[in-house]
Amino acid sequence: MVSRVIPVSSFDLVIFGATGDLAQRKILPGLFRRFSVGQMPRDARIIATARSEIDTDMFRADLRTSLAEFAPCISGDAEMLDQFLATIVYIHLDVMSQEGWSELVGLLRRSAVRAFYLSVSTSLFGTIASRLSSYEAVTPESRIVVEKPFGNDLAIARALNADLRQGFEESQIYRIDHYLGKETVQNLMALRFANALWEPLWNSTHIDHVQITVAESLGVEGRGEYYNRAGAMRDMVQNHLMQLLCLTAMEPPSRFEPNAVRDEKVKVIEALAPANPQEIVRGQYRDKEGQGSYREHAGDPTSRTESFVAMKVAIANWRWAGTPFYLRTGKRLRARTSEIAVVFREPPHMIFPEMENRRSNQMIIHLQPDEGITLHNTIKEPGPGGFRLAEVTLDMTFANALGGQTDSQDAYERLIMDVIRGDQTLFMRGDEVEAAWAWVDPIIARWEEARHAPEPYDAGGSGPEEALMLMHRDGWRWREIGRVEDK
Repeated sequence: MVSRVIPVSSFDLVIFGATGDLAQRKILPGLFRRFSVGQMPRDARIIATARSEIDTDMFRADLRTSLAEFAPCISGDAEMLDQFLATIVYIHLDVMSQEGWSELVGLLRRSAVRAFYLSVSTSLFGTIASRLSSYEAVTPESRIVVEKPFGNDLAIARALNADLRQGFEESQIYRIDHYLGKETVQNLMALRFANALWEPLWNSTHIDHVQITVAESLGVEGRGEYYNRAGAMRDMVQNHLMQLLCLTAMEPPSRFEPNAVRDEKVKVIEALAPANPQEIVRGQYRDKEGQGSYREHAGDPTSRTESFVAMKVAIANWRWAGTPFYLRTGKRLRARTSEIAVVFREPPHMIFPEMENRRSNQMIIHLQPDEGITLHNTIKEPGPGGFRLAEVTLDMTFANALGGQTDSQDAYERLIMDVIRGDQTLFMRGDEVEAAWAWVDPIIARWEEARHAPEPYDAGGSGPEEALMLMHRDGWRWREIGRVEDK
């Protein structure tokens, strides 16, 4: 199978905060990979801006070092690297000052797509949008890209949306969530809506429950100040897990078109029943065997911020009535893994007594570290000696199923190319973000009012015991984090 590279129009991409960690680790290496396979036009330009008082040559030299670390497979091609670096111009620009803006706008071409990537604090979104508008840098072919966290609550999210709309239409705003750029997340839509096999089963009649897990093995080292303000609910549940929930539960859109897809995602959020406080578990990791505790890493010995959340969610519509969705995310857990587990109901009449203790049919959608889909089924065990049943796994890990010829795009580079194409399908719309905050805000408000400390859990474990009981009460258990039999 040969990957088909779809060309994009010529563009000028302006990166605000180009010397920052995200730009150096993800955005610029991703662009280099697209350049190396011919998807980035050779006349495209990258205009890097930041407050650092350096020139273009110094920026290129620093970037050469970053690319050697974050794009090692291709940075060894000296000619290709030189050609890519030649597309980059650096401008010293302090967003809060008037200096540098005229120079920046003077470099932009009228004939090219203009994309403005805001790899900066959300507090600067409004200022940048206003400056771009006042300097007449915004054309009908302009787009603005903003990173999460998109707000800290509903009021702030609404204010940020208003700030961005000072100079841009909603159709020009791209709120990026890198989870939506993952190959398996996009394949979830293909699996559901391009196959007649699954959609008739995708409802509460056939699905017992769904587990969505985003587990991280790292703690909050280096991000303690931010994380202590945000916590797992704001940092992960309100955006990443909410998006995975929407794509799993949404109704089929009338067509595969950005607003049609996003309309159905908004309907899922609006159908969420208010969360039951008794069905939410907050946790905070503690030191075990010298791994360090959350409070040490956050620099706050009395912190009540959660590094773990598990919750049971109900979707109040006809498709999902009676099918719970269990969401779980946490820092410093046993392994780094993200997956969606769709657990099907038992057959209505069991004719094999030995099947009573077997595992139900499950579809596991692996998002990371190994993208793919596995199905757990029951078959007769081969060979003579009686009728014995065995569980087998049908493996659709992409690297294996496609003969190792998958395109190894990082989520960021895929989404950046979608920005240039003007495809908003995998980006959040303003009302979608606000609907998510409207559901999350009451949960956080109750926590802040109660001032209960999160439940402690061991670093390197599976989370608090109370999270296990959340499932046990319903007769199920969480899939083990980092289990190997599905790989």
